[in-house]
Amino acid sequence: MGKKTKKFGLLRIGNFDMPLLIILLILLGIGLVCLFSASHVYASYYDGNSYHYILRQGIFAAAGLVAMYLISLVDYKVWRKLAVWLYGAAILLLGIALIAPSQNGVHRWIGLGSITFQPSDFAKFALIVFLAQVISVNYNKMKEFSMFIKLMCIIGVICGLVVIEPHLSGTMLIAGIGLVMLFVGGTPLIFLGGLVVLAGCVVLVMVFGVGYEADRISVWLDPLGVFAADRDMAWQTVQSLYAIGSGGLMGLGIGNSRQKHLFLPEPQNDFIFAIICEELGLIGAILIIALFAALVWRGVVIATRAPDKFGALLAVGISAQIGIQVLLNIAVVTNTIPNTGIGLPFFSYGGTSMMMLLGEMGVLFSIARQMKQKN
Repeated sequence: MGKKTKKFGLLRIGNFDMPLLIILLILLGIGLVCLFSASHVYASYYDGNSYHYILRQGIFAAAGLVAMYLISLVDYKVWRKLAVWLYGAAILLLGIALIAPSQNGVHRWIGLGSITFQPSDFAKFALIVFLAQVISVNYNKMKEFSMFIKLMCIIGVICGLVVIEPHLSGTMLIAGIGLVMLFVGGTPLIFLGGLVVLAGCVVLVMVFGVGYEADRISVWLDPLGVFAADRDMAWQTVQSLYAIGSGGLMGLGIGNSRQKHLFLPEPQNDFIFAIICEELGLIGAILIIALFAALVWRGVVIATRAPDKFGALLAVGISAQIGIQVLLNIAVVTNTIPNTGIGLPFFSYGGTSMMMLLGEMGVLFSIARQMKQKN
């Protein structure tokens, strides 16, 4: 029997799911240490302050933990009532990003003074909530083709707006979340096969129809060959592979990376895992991957014990987002897939991403609280 939980309106006061909390705090702590190690040289050179990134990230992490705790106290069923509004807000924000000034040739951010906000981070959560709501309400209709088309349109609108940015990894991540949730929701495999084919066609259009992505494909297929002809395009990929290879089995030791000394561009962002491999080696990298796997596993356990279908689908979607994002980031860093610009959760620098991820963890904790009460 779990410890009883007191109710105060929408709030539920009780213990956290301890396995999930321990795994999350370990990942967050290691992530902040690795971020400081990866960023201090770059920050000192370009910003004149070695602590520039870690201080900002630390503030966002602290604020995110507070937000996580507060959200965990809110009955997760409140998100059901907000599902349509969240989905509409996501479409609006993605639309604003498309007309906002571009950064590095893409329209992925909305500037808020000195802070930039990436709407696709919010759109992932909004899509998870909306899909959980629609699937849970229409669970008995999931084998109907008309229902599949409706869900495809829901996913397709968000993916379409992210494609236009263009943001290949964001599109792949959102499509992956949708695929997992539809599968868990009971969509027939033959329908899902069609979704995979459609997603593949979209990726091909982006790859061969958008010069920005086509150049990255060239680097992916032959990084050293392109490196010889185009120093700037392949530099980051090549330096990432150098860092991973230099780490060996045990690594060079925390803080001892050579590639972060202005060889690997912006090591605090998408390619932080390369620095982790260089400093902590294969063993350290495997341990971090194992922690992420444990986090996703715990999310799935919470999903299987959720009080209702909405809670189960919500937990599945959040767990799928983290798992798929980790896989995509590591695949990019190791040149398994083209460089698509996607961060490593709880490790890569990014305030809005950190806040959104910890907020989603709060939702997961809220579901776990009621799981304890039920069992």
